[in-house]
Amino acid sequence: MDVQIALMLAQDGLTNGAIYALLALALVLVFAVTRVIFIPQGEFVAYGALTLAMLQGGSMPATAWLLAGMGALVALIDGATALRNGQTQKLAGVLGWNVGYPLGLVALLTLLPVKDLPLVAQVVLALAVVVPMGPLLYRLVFQPIASAPVLILLIVSVAVHVAMVGMGLLFFGAEGQRTPAFSDANFEVGPLMVSGQTVWVLMASLVLILALYQFFERTLYGKALRATAINRNGARLMGISPALAGKLTFFVAALIGALSGVLIAPITTIYYDTGFLIGLKGFVAAIIGGLASYPLAAVGAVLVGLLESFSSFWASAFKDVIVFTLIIPVLMWRSLTTRHVEEEE
Repeated sequence: MDVQIALMLAQDGLTNGAIYALLALALVLVFAVTRVIFIPQGEFVAYGALTLAMLQGGSMPATAWLLAGMGALVALIDGATALRNGQTQKLAGVLGWNVGYPLGLVALLTLLPVKDLPLVAQVVLALAVVVPMGPLLYRLVFQPIASAPVLILLIVSVAVHVAMVGMGLLFFGAEGQRTPAFSDANFEVGPLMVSGQTVWVLMASLVLILALYQFFERTLYGKALRATAINRNGARLMGISPALAGKLTFFVAALIGALSGVLIAPITTIYYDTGFLIGLKGFVAAIIGGLASYPLAAVGAVLVGLLESFSSFWASAFKDVIVFTLIIPVLMWRSLTTRHVEEEE
């Protein structure tokens, strides 16, 4: 291996690490606020990329109908609860967000010449379809069992992952998809040739991380999520709704996952089950951060990306094994140095 090859591998590792960092941050956030180890995080990556590919192909993405179905179920549950409690004034909001928005989006996708729209508009529409599934998923699956033990939440999370992978195969088929690059430019950086899409991935990841930092530091909702992550019972006593915190957390996680899928779709072919492996590598990075530290999770993600890239050069057949083996010494070290704390009642 010479210097040029090492620099190329480092470039690939940093690009992959930027995506893993976003997913790791989402996993840490979801676990801190809701105690859910969100295994389906990677499915939002695949759904975002493949929904964009379907829009660019000129066909109605099946995820739009999934969104409408999930919204109808939530409207039925919340509407019945509102009627039972005599809160009829809430019905308009429940029906508007959960039924009106998905059906309006389906009508918009039907009427617009989506295939001929600019790339930015196609990306916005893909995100508009996939991202709202996050809070709907929380409302349907995790909110009713929010007080369950972590193990039960993990089992349910695995079940949701299996269901989403199966629906992905039904919606998108077994063939992989790749979308056009955001930019065809190439930049010479010393001996390296850096593609415009790589720059897009790195810059978008950096901007999103900074935006999340500002969100948590300067907005009321961000501070509410931080309070819930630090002490769920204390946040509840201060009037912060656990249900709202959970929905907002899943919204942010779905946004990060779908946007990550849109960013990497021009770089690699995305299949219906691709997100699982990507999500697992983000999970390894989150474990390095102890499912609690955002900076350590980001550093761990870069380490995972670099390890994967260099492993592909030295032992390509075992690169995934090497990456996932990294979790073993981390877990051993944490088990020996971390004091056991009983789960909150």
